[in-house]
Amino acid sequence: MSASKRDYYEILGVGKSATAEELKKAYRKLALQHHPDRNAGDKAAEEKFKELSEAYEVLSSPEKRQAYDQFGHAGLGQGGAGGFGGGFGGFGGGQGFGDINDIFGDIFSEVFGARGGGRQRGRGGQRGSDLRYNLNISFNEAAFGCEKEIIVPKEMSCKKCSGSGAKPGTSAERCGTCGGVGEVRFQQGFFTLSKTCPDCGGAGSQIKSKCSDCHGRGRTVDRARLSVKVPAGIDVGQKLKLRSEGEAGLNGGPTGDLYVVISIDEHPFFQREGYDLFCDIPLSITDAALGAEIDVPTLEGKVKLKIPSGTQSQKRFRLKNKGIAQLNGRGRGDQYVSVHVETPSHLSSEQKDLLKKFAELSSGSYPNSSSFIEKMKDWFH
Repeated sequence: MSASKRDYYEILGVGKSATAEELKKAYRKLALQHHPDRNAGDKAAEEKFKELSEAYEVLSSPEKRQAYDQFGHAGLGQGGAGGFGGGFGGFGGGQGFGDINDIFGDIFSEVFGARGGGRQRGRGGQRGSDLRYNLNISFNEAAFGCEKEIIVPKEMSCKKCSGSGAKPGTSAERCGTCGGVGEVRFQQGFFTLSKTCPDCGGAGSQIKSKCSDCHGRGRTVDRARLSVKVPAGIDVGQKLKLRSEGEAGLNGGPTGDLYVVISIDEHPFFQREGYDLFCDIPLSITDAALGAEIDVPTLEGKVKLKIPSGTQSQKRFRLKNKGIAQLNGRGRGDQYVSVHVETPSHLSSEQKDLLKKFAELSSGSYPNSSSFIEKMKDWFH
């Protein structure tokens, strides 16, 4: 092995028994890490990238790998990999060359992808951005549905030039820099690369006479007045999608979408959980003891609720199908009513006397209290 050259397996960080897939994975990872465009001005990275490419070009070819394994660098001729194609710069028909180009295409798209690489942009139109609109509605509007009018500021297709960006009566001309293909080619190390044309931005054409309203952009900022149908049963944070109501596309691209995000005002006494409603109702001590029929509010007005005698505080009653309509149209939730027995305060002398008399007559008639007192006696005995 030549003293001036490192072992190809060592360069790629793999063992001599590495499979073709392991070689490919190792090369791709390291080539992406040391690519010159990710290390601008770093000569060491550039040399490392060349070294990696040379190592993979040899080991990815079964014939070259066999010769290298048997004779080392000497088996490849004085030019290293060049023993199989007139120097490293002349890759030619080696079996690994198609593979290395495929890998490099992936690397190229990752290196330039964040900048909108030319191969991805081309001459096609660009889709408009999606927009978000926060819509606040009342509790009842969410429960029963409603229709709201909203005004959305957004970039819309220019009316004067119909979105072309060119002055009416004129049109865009083919870009002289890229010849209309939207890409320019340049040499990077051993490869010929392509990137988005800097003059036309990948469109392949340029506007010489720009529209006076949009100044060549093809879009202007305007306010769109839209009607939004909110379905019954919608909940906080849910979204309504209005197709093609986002921002206009560029170069004939499709319009984006508008997402209306719902927020809902709180109700004075209803709480919502899914499609069910919950509310607390105060109950007098006499109604709780004797039983009664009381009025209970629902979303659609008052209903009568029968309270049995001896009802305890926190007792929950269910009103079937008095909740929120389900979005799928399959019925409604329920309403749950919890009663809270109120203890009277600010008693008159007469009320106090009556309660004292009631207490004398009620001795031993409170099962829960009696049970608690007995347990307490046992505990402190």
